[in-house]
Formats: sequence, C-alpha cells, structure tokens
Amino acid sequence: MSEEALLLNEQVEEQVTAEAAAALLESREILPTIDPIEEVPVDLKASELYINRELSHLQFNVRVLEQALDESYPLLERLMFLLIFSSNLDEFFEIRVAEQMRQLKYGREDVGPDALHPQKVLEKIREISEINVERQYKILNEIMFPALEAQGIHFKRRGLWNDTQRVWIKNFFEEKVLPVISPIGLDPSHPFPRLVNKSLNFIVQLEGKDAFGRETGLAIIPAPRSLPRLIRLPDELCEGGENLIFLSSIIHEFAAELFPGMKVRGCYQFRITRNADLSFDLEEIEDLAHTLRGELHSRKFGDAVRLEVDNRSPQDLITFLQEEFRLADSNVYRVDGPVNLTRLSALSELVDRPALHWRPFTPGMPGKLRTDKDIFTILRKGDILLHHPFQSFSPVLDLLRQAAKDPDVIAIKQTLYRTGVKSDIVNSLVDAARNGKEVTVVIELRARFDEESNLNLASRLQEAGCLVVYGVVGYKTHAKMVLIVRREGSNLVRYCHLGTGNYHSGTARLYTDYSYLTADADVGEDVHKVFQQLTGMGKIQKLKKLYNAPFTLHARMLELIYNEIRQYQAGQNGHIIIKVNGLTEPKLIRALYEASQAGVQVDLIIRGMCRLRPGLEGISENIRVHSIVGRFLEHTRVYYFANSGDPLVYCSSADWMERNMLHRVETGFQLTGKNAERIKNELDYYLQDNTQSWELHSDGSYALQKPAEGEERFCAQQKLLEEFAVL
Repeated sequence: MSEEALLLNEQVEEQVTAEAAAALLESREILPTIDPIEEVPVDLKASELYINRELSHLQFNVRVLEQALDESYPLLERLMFLLIFSSNLDEFFEIRVAEQMRQLKYGREDVGPDALHPQKVLEKIREISEINVERQYKILNEIMFPALEAQGIHFKRRGLWNDTQRVWIKNFFEEKVLPVISPIGLDPSHPFPRLVNKSLNFIVQLEGKDAFGRETGLAIIPAPRSLPRLIRLPDELCEGGENLIFLSSIIHEFAAELFPGMKVRGCYQFRITRNADLSFDLEEIEDLAHTLRGELHSRKFGDAVRLEVDNRSPQDLITFLQEEFRLADSNVYRVDGPVNLTRLSALSELVDRPALHWRPFTPGMPGKLRTDKDIFTILRKGDILLHHPFQSFSPVLDLLRQAAKDPDVIAIKQTLYRTGVKSDIVNSLVDAARNGKEVTVVIELRARFDEESNLNLASRLQEAGCLVVYGVVGYKTHAKMVLIVRREGSNLVRYCHLGTGNYHSGTARLYTDYSYLTADADVGEDVHKVFQQLTGMGKIQKLKKLYNAPFTLHARMLELIYNEIRQYQAGQNGHIIIKVNGLTEPKLIRALYEASQAGVQVDLIIRGMCRLRPGLEGISENIRVHSIVGRFLEHTRVYYFANSGDPLVYCSSADWMERNMLHRVETGFQLTGKNAERIKNELDYYLQDNTQSWELHSDGSYALQKPAEGEERFCAQQKLLEEFAVL
C-alpha cells in the first residue's frame, strides 16, 4: 500500500474514533479522558508489537485440533474436535485465505499493523496448515480409528468386505447410487465441469473407447450431495459392533460400472474449496434481500483457493487439476484419507454409544424462576442474570412465549442474527403477530453462511404480519436485544433481554453466553432508542445506561482503560480483565500496552484472534493472555475494570475488533451489585484454569497450562457446571 493510502487510512481511522468519542461525550456527562496519559518513548504502532490476524486465527484452530488428543474427553467427542478442525479450516480458506489471494490477484494489498505482506501471510498459512493437516490425518488413522475399533465401531475398508457384505454393498450401489450419479467424460464437447464448493469428486483414468469411439482417458465423477458419506452395514451381515463404510469406498469399488466396456486404471478423490465470501457494492444496493438472493448462488462457484487430493493420486492428474482450477503447488494438500472429513459427523447418528459422549446434564434454573411462573412479576422485583449453558436458556424463551400470549403486551421488538426458521423464538414472534401485537424484527441478512436461512426467516415473519427490517446498510446488526412493551394500569412498562450470544436454542447448549433480563426503566428507554436508530432515521440519541457501537462503545472502553491507568498512578490497585472472542483493534491494543507500561495488571481471556503480544519488556510484561478451549465454545464478552475498589463490569455483544467497534451495531450494558460480583467471580475461575487454558507467548505461540507439582486440577467450565447445572 502506498504512503498516501496509508495516510488516508489513518486519517479515516482517526475521524471515526473522534466521532465516536464526540458522540460519547454528547450522550454521557463524562470527562474527556480518552487521550493518552503521557508521551511514551516506545512507538506503540511499531509492526513488531502486533501478531498477524490471520495467523492468530489459524492458531486457534490448531488449539481445537489439540483437543482430539485429550484422553480425558470421551472418544466420540475427541473425534468431533477433529472434524471441527476440518470445518473451521474450510471456512478459514473460504474467507480469510480467499481474501489474501484476492488482494494479490488485483494488486490491492492491505497490510495490517503487523506489516506482513499478503504473500508472506499465505506462505506462513501454507506452512502451518500443511503440518497440521498431516497431523490431523495421523490422529485419525493412528489414534481414532484404532480406538473406535477397540470400542466395536468398525470402518470397513474395501479389502475387508466379505462376499455377503459385498453383495449387499453392490445392491446398495445399484439401487441408491447409480440412479443419481452422473459421470462426465472429458472431451471437447464435455469440458471440465463446474464443480460445487467443497463437494466430493473423483478423477478417473480410463482406457479404451466408448460407444461413440471417444478415447479421452479421463472422466470426473461428482458424488451426489444427497447421498450420505457414511453407510452402516446391516448388523446381520457382520460379526458384532457397528460396521460402517464410506460412500467414497463404494464409488471406488464400482467405478467401472459407470463406464461399461472401458477399463478404469485409477480412481482418486479430490475436493475443491472456493472463495465463499459475498461481495457487492453497498452504494448500488436498492433492495438488500433481492441483491443477497442473487449473490448466494455464486458462493458455490467462486474462485478456487484450495485443492485437496488423495495422496495416492499420480502427479500428472494433480497437475491437470491444478491447471483446471488455476492453483499453484502451494494451494494443493495431499491427504491420507477421506477428503471431506466433516461429513464423518454423521457417525453420532449411526451409532448409539452414550458412554462415548459427554455425560449429559440439565442446565440450572434460578430459584425464583422455579417458584413463580409469571416472568413479568419476577422482573419487576429484580434483574436476572443467566450464564448459558450452565443455566437454562428457557427463561428467554418463556419471556417471549408469555409476551406473545399476554393480552397486556402491546409490542415486541427483537434483533435476530443467527437463528432457525422454525425455532421456538420465531414461533413466539409469529404467534405474537397473529395475536395482534406490534412485532418488529431486525434481521441481519448478512450473518455469514446464514444468509439463506435468514432470508427464509424474514419471509416467514413477514407472512405472519411482523414488520421486518434489515438494519443499516454497511453496518451489520450484531446486537442481541429484545424489547417488550406491556400495559400495566395507566403505564407502559418496558421489559428487556440483552445478551452476548445469538437467539438460538441449539447453540445455547454449546456456547457460553450471558443473558440479562431486566425491567429497569432506563435500560428499556435506551433499548427503545437503539431500535429507533435501526428502524428509522435521525441523529445519535443520548443513552443513559447502554453504550453502543459504532458510536460510544469504543470510546468508552478507551476512557476506562486510561481511567484505570490514572487511578493506578494515584496509588490504587489497577486491574483490567477482558474476555472476548477476538482482540484486533489497534487503538485498544495500544491503550492496553500503555496500561501495562504504567503498571496496571491486564488479564486477557481471548478465545481466538489476538494481535497483542504479551510479555514484551517495557511494553506488555504486565499483560497475560489466555485462551480457553474445552467442551463448550467460549463466547461471552465481558469487560472488567477494578476502578479503585468500585468495579465497573460490562457485558456486550461486541468483541474488541475493528468490525465490532467501528462497523457494526453492538450494545454494551453495565452490571452492578451482586451480578457484577458474580461476573468477577466467574472471570476468576477462567484465570485459575490449569487444564483447558492456553497461554500466549510473545512470539505468537501458545502453551497449554498444566497444574504445577502438588497443585490440583481446576477446570473453569467444569466448575461452572458443578455450581449451576444438575449433573
């Protein structure tokens, strides 16, 4: 990037932050304390102080892969971590690698604060990915398959089929596979087919001439996506346990039947990964939903970014595929096993082995919610804070169910980012609209890989009579908010739910998130104003208790960091704890560096991407960074500031990333009293964790924390399960 472009970017960044700070000062009566405390001799913008975002993202996925080696986990859960690694890596290539390749293709290199050129980033991605994909397949072949075999779960390779099984498998091929499969011979009238993103395919070497006298030597077999990748053999054909075969093995075995009269000299799996990011000119959009529907189909056929091939494939076939997809050697990954490992997740549905899964639990329920079913009465007496999945998500569902049926409820407003079309929450919104209530839903259509689901969701809600809007073009609506307006006597009372996670019952059992339910009048008024900004037009409105991006949240966080520095310099104990999914925003990182330089203890619990380098002498030796990876996906966003013994505690929908703070609609809400004390206590659990916590070193590497000699094992997630759930 040119010096002029870099200068322009810096000016835009300064302007956005200045506007956010001005909005904060206008909406809150605070001192303008967001400027640095004093000039620091070290250049905190120096590139060596920052870890590359993409490489940090990739390192998180490596930590996921490591979970497959944890023998304290049930066997099938370890396998799931192996498959999650594949799924995460797919998305990483579809989005992050695709973006780096796009920049190089069009000469629009965007160098981040780490100053690493996209070409160098891609080289390092290749190095890390190649090593860990090879490790993944070694774990699968040398650890997982033998361990599953010992448990009576058998993956029957072609050489192990007996005559009876072979007859059944051949019948399966003829009845289930042959009618839907379409082999494609390659010749001038049959050019190389346009293959769908991440689909399983085979390249076949042929010998002989077909019925028309053609002798091309090559064909492609796309595996039908409607067919399962794993098939269970009937128990009566086997000697015991569960016996499974791969669809790829069946196609390999009977490929010759797809080319009668010709000889199959070789049949090899491959899979292509494509650029799956949706891009369009926001200034040219007239109807976002219409534009998005038009773009979704193109996701299946974007530019190729990765080729996975069976490692037994001859080099001439690999070279042929590379030329077809215009991919260099660095984009090719040779694998020792199925090229589409994510489809192995079907194993859990094919075998019934509860002992090989996590021990089930029942999420806890606060006592007052067990004794009183009227949630409005409960909220008038006090707020409710829930920590999912350790505590039940059902109170959030109950709030909406009750609101949908309550004749005194006159309006419901809600944001939806990721949820199912047929979810309980959507059912309640539909019921509410049909019951004559004013229902407004802000749906973020551009929630990545949920776009189609959200379009269908919007249609269902609109058909039920809900007012559906799509937020603000250019700013994804990521805030998690519900506002219920209820007539009580001569007054209208607002009830709210604010959360750190999505309104999805499924992920509420898998992700850690906070839910805050309240009848606080000021909070209700603030949420109402945020909805007004989303559905209408107007200037920034003053908020009493909430902070929102892209206007005030970023500036408030800077203010609190510098406030902590000042208090520490005045002789108070300084402590900052931030728990988010990602930390990449440069101004926040520089402020944390300044806090460390001043002597403030900074504890960061960052699940995924982290650009900050801890442990640098004179810069970040007072900063510790941990990543918790375990049974549940850590998803809470919590900000803690010691504030001279009067702690300030916030939950939010926002990570500490540029997109969240400056380019999305987010909310941050303060918790006080017992709720704040509880949050701090639970943060301490994560800081004490010595079983699932990975510590970030200054060189960008992570090390799994282990109990010291004589120290007891402590797992934060297990502690929270024991504290809140019924085991």
